Amino acid sequence: MAQDEGKAGSGNRYDVGASDERPWGSWRVIDVGPRFTVKRISVHPGQRLSLQLHNGRHEHWTVVAGRAEVTVGEEIVEIGENQAVEIPVRTKHRVRNPGLEELVFIEVQWGENLDEDDIVRLEDDYGRG
Repeated sequence: MAQDEGKAGSGNRYDVGASDERPWGSWRVIDVGPRFTVKRISVHPGQRLSLQLHNGRHEHWTVVAGRAEVTVGEEIVEIGENQAVEIPVRTKHRVRNPGLEELVFIEVQWGENLDEDDIVRLEDDYGRG
């Protein structure tokens, strides 16, 4: 995604309104700043994101609908609405929707490198590298 004038040199390559459909669900950018991005992420029932890590950002996830099974490092926790987890930079993590309804959470990314190229996939159910 293209950088706009307000983000030049910030390492933030997201734009408000940017979105993508993935095999597991979808994401949409709802706000951006010099060192942060806020996304709304939906995960279909029974689906999970890749086990991944980021070298340039920290993430904070808050569940707003449904339940989430979250892996952070070696720990696996289940959280529900209005509960949150912190994902430090360079920490492997993943989220799975164990429920029968859509999981929706708000992801706040904070750091120096905010773009889709800072995803290091360690395992992936959909064959993405």
